[in-house]
Amino acid sequence: MRSGFFLIVFFVAVVTSAAFAQQPTVDELVAKNIQAKGGPDALHALQSLRLSGKLILQEGQIEARYVETRKSPDKVRTEASLQSMTAVQAYDGTEGWKIWPFSGRKDPEKLAADDLKPLIEDAEMGGPLLDWQAKGSAVEYLGTEDVEGTPAHKLKVVRKNGDVSFVYLDPNYFLEIRLVTQRMQHGAQVEEEVDLGDYEKVENVLIPFSVESGHKGDPDKQKEVIEKGEANVPVDDAIFHFPAGK
Repeated sequence: MRSGFFLIVFFVAVVTSAAFAQQPTVDELVAKNIQAKGGPDALHALQSLRLSGKLILQEGQIEARYVETRKSPDKVRTEASLQSMTAVQAYDGTEGWKIWPFSGRKDPEKLAADDLKPLIEDAEMGGPLLDWQAKGSAVEYLGTEDVEGTPAHKLKVVRKNGDVSFVYLDPNYFLEIRLVTQRMQHGAQVEEEVDLGDYEKVENVLIPFSVESGHKGDPDKQKEVIEKGEANVPVDDAIFHFPAGK
Protein backbone atom coordinates (compact mmCIF):
# COMPACT_ATOMS: atom_id res chain seq x y z
CA MET A 1 0.00 0.00 0.00
CA ARG A 2 2.77 2.40 0.91
CA SER A 3 4.52 1.76 -2.42
CA GLY A 4 1.26 2.56 -4.22
CA PHE A 5 0.94 5.80 -2.25
CA PHE A 6 4.48 6.85 -3.16
CA LEU A 7 3.81 6.07 -6.82
CA ILE A 8 0.76 8.36 -6.75
CA VAL A 9 2.75 11.15 -5.08
CA PHE A 10 5.53 10.71 -7.64
CA PHE A 11 3.03 10.81 -10.54
CA VAL A 12 1.38 14.00 -9.22
CA ALA A 13 4.79 15.63 -8.76
CA VAL A 14 5.81 14.77 -12.32
CA VAL A 15 2.55 16.09 -13.79
CA THR A 16 2.78 19.28 -11.72
CA SER A 17 6.40 19.84 -12.75
CA ALA A 18 5.49 19.31 -16.40
CA ALA A 19 2.66 21.83 -16.13
CA PHE A 20 4.99 24.43 -14.63
CA ALA A 21 7.61 23.66 -17.27
CA GLN A 22 5.08 24.43 -20.00
CA GLN A 23 4.24 27.83 -18.55
CA PRO A 24 5.93 30.53 -20.65
CA THR A 25 7.93 33.19 -18.86
CA VAL A 26 7.39 36.93 -19.09
CA ASP A 27 10.65 37.33 -21.01
CA GLU A 28 9.65 34.65 -23.52
CA LEU A 29 6.23 36.16 -24.17
CA VAL A 30 7.55 39.71 -24.46
CA ALA A 31 10.27 38.57 -26.86
CA LYS A 32 7.72 36.71 -29.01
CA ASN A 33 5.43 39.74 -29.03
CA ILE A 34 8.21 42.12 -30.07
CA GLN A 35 9.44 39.69 -32.73
CA ALA A 36 5.90 39.17 -34.05
CA LYS A 37 5.55 42.91 -34.60
CA GLY A 38 8.75 43.06 -36.63
CA GLY A 39 11.56 42.79 -34.12
CA PRO A 40 13.23 45.30 -31.78
CA ASP A 41 15.36 46.90 -34.50
CA ALA A 42 12.35 47.62 -36.73
CA LEU A 43 10.32 48.97 -33.80
CA HIS A 44 13.11 51.25 -32.62
CA ALA A 45 13.65 52.45 -36.20
CA LEU A 46 10.04 53.64 -36.31
CA GLN A 47 10.54 57.32 -35.52
CA SER A 48 7.18 58.60 -36.74
CA LEU A 49 3.86 57.07 -37.73
CA ARG A 50 0.81 58.58 -39.40
CA LEU A 51 -2.41 56.58 -39.50
CA SER A 52 -5.46 57.83 -41.39
CA GLY A 53 -8.92 56.40 -41.80
CA LYS A 54 -12.31 56.78 -40.17
CA LEU A 55 -13.68 56.96 -36.66
CA ILE A 56 -17.05 55.26 -36.12
CA LEU A 57 -19.17 56.38 -33.17
CA GLN A 58 -22.57 55.66 -31.64
CA GLU A 59 -22.87 52.19 -33.16
CA GLY A 60 -22.22 53.44 -36.68
CA GLN A 61 -24.52 56.45 -36.63
CA ILE A 62 -21.59 58.89 -36.80
CA GLU A 63 -18.54 58.54 -39.03
CA ALA A 64 -15.67 61.03 -38.92
CA ARG A 65 -12.38 61.24 -40.75
CA TYR A 66 -9.53 60.31 -38.45
CA VAL A 67 -5.79 61.01 -38.40
CA GLU A 68 -3.35 59.93 -35.71
CA THR A 69 0.26 61.09 -35.75
CA ARG A 70 2.93 59.76 -33.41
CA LYS A 71 6.54 60.77 -33.11
CA SER A 72 9.13 58.94 -31.07
CA PRO A 73 9.64 58.82 -28.20
CA ASP A 74 6.50 60.29 -26.64
CA LYS A 75 4.48 62.60 -28.88
CA VAL A 76 0.99 62.00 -30.26
CA ARG A 77 -1.77 63.98 -31.96
CA THR A 78 -5.23 62.79 -33.00
CA GLU A 79 -7.72 64.60 -35.23
CA ALA A 80 -11.36 63.72 -35.88
CA SER A 81 -13.11 65.77 -38.57
CA LEU A 82 -16.85 65.99 -39.15
CA GLN A 83 -18.97 68.61 -40.91
CA SER A 84 -16.06 71.05 -41.38
CA MET A 85 -15.14 70.85 -37.68
CA THR A 86 -12.03 69.13 -36.34
CA ALA A 87 -11.49 67.90 -32.80
CA VAL A 88 -7.85 67.70 -31.74
CA GLN A 89 -6.03 66.05 -28.85
CA ALA A 90 -2.25 66.29 -28.56
CA TYR A 91 0.62 65.53 -26.20
CA ASP A 92 4.15 66.85 -26.73
CA GLY A 93 5.92 64.73 -24.14
CA THR A 94 5.35 67.30 -21.40
CA GLU A 95 1.84 68.69 -21.59
CA GLY A 96 -1.36 67.94 -23.45
CA TRP A 97 -4.20 69.96 -24.89
CA LYS A 98 -7.40 69.63 -26.88
CA ILE A 99 -9.80 71.48 -29.14
CA TRP A 100 -13.39 70.25 -28.93
CA PRO A 101 -15.55 72.27 -31.37
CA PHE A 102 -18.50 69.86 -31.26
CA SER A 103 -19.49 71.29 -27.88
CA GLY A 104 -18.91 74.86 -29.01
CA ARG A 105 -15.38 75.17 -27.62
CA LYS A 106 -13.15 76.19 -30.52
CA ASP A 107 -10.15 77.43 -28.52
CA PRO A 108 -7.41 75.05 -27.35
CA GLU A 109 -7.54 73.99 -23.71
CA LYS A 110 -4.79 72.40 -21.67
CA LEU A 111 -5.50 68.95 -20.28
CA ALA A 112 -5.33 68.04 -16.60
CA ALA A 113 -2.72 65.47 -15.59
CA ASP A 114 -5.30 62.69 -15.20
CA ASP A 115 -6.77 63.39 -18.64
CA LEU A 116 -3.30 63.05 -20.15
CA LYS A 117 -2.93 59.40 -19.19
CA PRO A 118 -4.66 57.86 -22.24
CA LEU A 119 -2.66 60.11 -24.57
CA ILE A 120 0.62 59.19 -22.91
CA GLU A 121 -0.23 55.51 -23.42
CA ASP A 122 -1.22 56.15 -27.05
CA ALA A 123 2.15 57.79 -27.65
CA GLU A 124 4.00 54.52 -26.95
CA MET A 125 5.20 53.59 -30.42
CA GLY A 126 5.81 49.92 -29.61
CA GLY A 127 3.12 49.40 -26.99
CA PRO A 128 3.45 48.78 -23.24
CA LEU A 129 5.74 45.73 -23.54
CA LEU A 130 8.53 47.29 -25.61
CA ASP A 131 11.36 48.39 -23.27
CA TRP A 132 9.08 47.86 -20.26
CA GLN A 133 12.00 47.66 -17.84
CA ALA A 134 13.49 50.95 -19.06
CA LYS A 135 10.07 52.57 -18.61
CA GLY A 136 10.01 51.49 -14.97
CA SER A 137 7.11 49.08 -15.42
CA ALA A 138 6.63 45.68 -13.80
CA VAL A 139 5.26 42.75 -15.82
CA GLU A 140 3.69 39.54 -14.51
CA TYR A 141 2.30 36.53 -16.39
CA LEU A 142 -1.20 35.55 -15.24
CA GLY A 143 -1.82 32.49 -17.41
CA THR A 144 -4.44 32.32 -20.13
CA GLU A 145 -7.90 33.86 -20.33
CA ASP A 146 -10.68 33.56 -22.88
CA VAL A 147 -10.97 36.49 -25.28
CA GLU A 148 -13.87 35.97 -27.68
CA GLY A 149 -13.13 32.23 -27.83
CA THR A 150 -9.33 32.58 -27.92
CA PRO A 151 -7.23 31.32 -24.96
CA ALA A 152 -5.05 34.43 -24.85
CA HIS A 153 -1.90 34.83 -22.79
CA LYS A 154 -2.53 37.47 -20.13
CA LEU A 155 0.21 39.79 -18.93
CA LYS A 156 -0.21 42.33 -16.16
CA VAL A 157 1.75 45.55 -16.70
CA VAL A 158 2.05 47.90 -13.73
CA ARG A 159 3.22 51.25 -14.99
CA LYS A 160 5.55 53.60 -13.16
CA ASN A 161 2.59 55.81 -12.20
CA GLY A 162 0.70 52.86 -10.68
CA ASP A 163 -1.83 52.40 -13.48
CA VAL A 164 -2.34 48.81 -14.62
CA SER A 165 -2.73 47.40 -18.12
CA PHE A 166 -3.67 43.80 -18.85
CA VAL A 167 -2.22 42.77 -22.20
CA TYR A 168 -3.79 39.79 -23.99
CA LEU A 169 -1.65 38.06 -26.61
CA ASP A 170 -2.89 35.72 -29.31
CA PRO A 171 -1.53 32.23 -28.48
CA ASN A 172 -0.42 31.58 -32.06
CA TYR A 173 0.79 34.94 -33.35
CA PHE A 174 1.66 36.63 -30.01
CA LEU A 175 0.19 39.96 -31.14
CA GLU A 176 -1.98 42.04 -28.81
CA ILE A 177 -5.67 41.32 -29.32
CA ARG A 178 -6.96 43.14 -26.25
CA LEU A 179 -5.77 45.71 -23.71
CA VAL A 180 -7.65 46.42 -20.50
CA THR A 181 -6.32 49.41 -18.60
CA GLN A 182 -7.24 50.45 -15.08
CA ARG A 183 -6.26 54.00 -14.23
CA MET A 184 -7.15 56.58 -11.60
CA GLN A 185 -8.75 59.68 -13.08
CA HIS A 186 -10.14 62.48 -10.94
CA GLY A 187 -10.32 60.29 -7.85
CA ALA A 188 -12.14 57.37 -9.47
CA GLN A 189 -10.92 54.19 -11.12
CA VAL A 190 -11.63 54.02 -14.84
CA GLU A 191 -11.40 50.75 -16.75
CA GLU A 192 -10.93 50.96 -20.51
CA GLU A 193 -11.04 48.03 -22.93
CA VAL A 194 -9.37 48.13 -26.34
CA ASP A 195 -9.69 45.37 -28.94
CA LEU A 196 -7.01 45.23 -31.63
CA GLY A 197 -7.05 43.45 -34.98
CA ASP A 198 -6.52 43.55 -38.75
CA TYR A 199 -2.75 43.94 -38.40
CA GLU A 200 -0.96 45.25 -41.47
CA LYS A 201 2.71 45.87 -42.12
CA VAL A 202 3.91 49.47 -42.18
CA GLU A 203 7.66 49.85 -42.76
CA ASN A 204 8.36 46.29 -41.54
CA VAL A 205 6.24 46.74 -38.40
CA LEU A 206 2.81 45.19 -37.87
CA ILE A 207 0.25 47.82 -36.86
CA PRO A 208 -3.40 47.16 -35.88
CA PHE A 209 -5.70 48.71 -38.49
CA SER A 210 -8.80 48.02 -36.39
CA VAL A 211 -8.99 49.52 -32.89
CA GLU A 212 -12.22 49.36 -30.90
CA SER A 213 -12.24 51.10 -27.52
CA GLY A 214 -14.49 52.20 -24.70
CA HIS A 215 -15.33 51.62 -21.06
CA LYS A 216 -15.29 47.94 -20.18
CA GLY A 217 -18.77 46.47 -20.44
CA ASP A 218 -20.13 49.40 -22.46
CA PRO A 219 -21.56 48.15 -25.78
CA ASP A 220 -21.25 51.62 -27.36
CA LYS A 221 -17.57 51.75 -28.26
CA GLN A 222 -15.73 53.87 -30.77
CA LYS A 223 -13.93 52.16 -33.62
CA GLU A 224 -10.93 53.34 -35.58
CA VAL A 225 -10.69 51.81 -39.04
CA ILE A 226 -7.29 52.62 -40.48
CA GLU A 227 -7.07 52.88 -44.26
CA LYS A 228 -3.49 54.08 -44.66
CA GLY A 229 -0.31 53.88 -42.60
CA GLU A 230 2.84 55.91 -43.25
CA ALA A 231 6.09 55.39 -41.37
CA ASN A 232 9.03 57.73 -40.81
CA VAL A 233 7.35 60.66 -42.52
CA PRO A 234 8.58 64.19 -41.70
CA VAL A 235 6.60 65.53 -38.73
CA ASP A 236 7.06 69.02 -37.31
CA ASP A 237 7.20 69.04 -33.50
CA ALA A 238 5.06 72.18 -33.55
CA ILE A 239 1.87 70.19 -34.24
CA PHE A 240 2.13 68.60 -30.79
CA HIS A 241 2.71 71.84 -28.85
CA PHE A 242 -0.02 73.99 -27.39
CA PRO A 243 -0.77 76.66 -30.04
CA ALA A 244 1.26 79.80 -29.44
CA GLY A 245 -0.64 82.92 -28.43
CA LYS A 246 -3.69 81.00 -27.25
